[in-house]
Amino acid sequence: MPNQLRLFTLLSGLIIASLATSTAVVPAQSSDRPTFSRDVAPILYRNCVTCHRPGEIAPMSLITYAQARPYARSIRERVELGTMPPWHAEAVPGTFVNERRLSAKEKETISLWANNGAPEGDAKEMPQVPIFAEGWTIGKPDAVAAMAEPFNVPSAGTIDYQYFSVPTNFTEDKWIQAIEIRPGVRSVVHHVLVFASEPGAAVRPQPFLPANAGPLGPIAQQLGPAVVAAIRNRVQNAGTARGPLIATTAPGTNAVIFQSGEALSIKAGSVLTLQVHYTATGKAEQDRSSVGFIFAKEPPKQEVRSASFINAQLVIPPGADNHRVDSQIEFTEDTHIVALFPHTHLRGKSWEYRLTYPDGREEIVLSVPHYDFNWQTYYEFAKPLAVPKGSRLLAIAHYDNSANNKANPNPGVEVRWGDQTWQEMQYSGITYTVD
Repeated sequence: MPNQLRLFTLLSGLIIASLATSTAVVPAQSSDRPTFSRDVAPILYRNCVTCHRPGEIAPMSLITYAQARPYARSIRERVELGTMPPWHAEAVPGTFVNERRLSAKEKETISLWANNGAPEGDAKEMPQVPIFAEGWTIGKPDAVAAMAEPFNVPSAGTIDYQYFSVPTNFTEDKWIQAIEIRPGVRSVVHHVLVFASEPGAAVRPQPFLPANAGPLGPIAQQLGPAVVAAIRNRVQNAGTARGPLIATTAPGTNAVIFQSGEALSIKAGSVLTLQVHYTATGKAEQDRSSVGFIFAKEPPKQEVRSASFINAQLVIPPGADNHRVDSQIEFTEDTHIVALFPHTHLRGKSWEYRLTYPDGREEIVLSVPHYDFNWQTYYEFAKPLAVPKGSRLLAIAHYDNSANNKANPNPGVEVRWGDQTWQEMQYSGITYTVD
């Protein structure tokens, strides 16, 4: 018995020592596990809190641990699925300056953090909270132009597009480095287009013509100058009344900050026209949207201009699950494409832009295989695309008008062009410089 007792005591000691050793290792392992303060907050601050903060488009703030912790599992799932941050272009990382992507390491960090109980960590390791100008992502604007009076948005019903004239009050010509449209009540503002007209000035011609049904080859040469001039007059952005398009906001779009050496020109005395699409939400609201500008410090090397091209003849059959609609333009001057903005409504499924050069070479310059109406994006090229005169840009949109499309308002109807979301569009915004 004494020997058995000694053996039991020895075994017990070994077991206790083993447990002590194993428990001593756990803190070392857990210290390597991601924490919110040290590892996750920097990722959120770099990629998420522009939208996920009070007053912005996202439904919750992720600035503090207390705000983010209840959504740890949801954050992990969205990140692993690739639905957050919302980015829909299929391209090599670095193709666009405004990419919303997480690296593989960042995704792994968030997954490990959520899977290990989403620990807070040492509060002393928290990074500094980003400083945002109140209400603006571009910083404090140098000038703000706002609707003179609030617009009363009804609680129900279809609301036609509204147009508001807003003076810039610029007493001298301005070069614009950044521009942001700020909805007054974001919940009821679906989108805003801003046009700028210079009093007494004719709209400058765009460096392209529609080529949806044109002959092959340089259409400007084949049609002749008189026909080209007539077409130009028809396709200018809303004619001379509203002037050229200078800015857009829609669900998911970013404010536009032009790259160094590029800026937008707005002449003294220019008047803005805001085209606002309101959507009733069941609650009456008063909206007073505005536009903020940051001025360039010096004249740019290149003037940035914006325009659009469309196919308003679209007809989508009932039940069609992959219906294709094209629009195409041909460039009449050497140009650089700075950004592209694909826009369809609830039946929009995918987009692809193909550029064909005068020598016949073709390349896909933008592919959006899973278009999301709720997250629309101006895709800003890190290196603007050089487009020689005679090149053609083909925009291909596909639509899902079937019952498999959960967002489809009515799969049993034929769909045509229209302003409202239950109708459709095939619209491409284009930002460019002319060589």
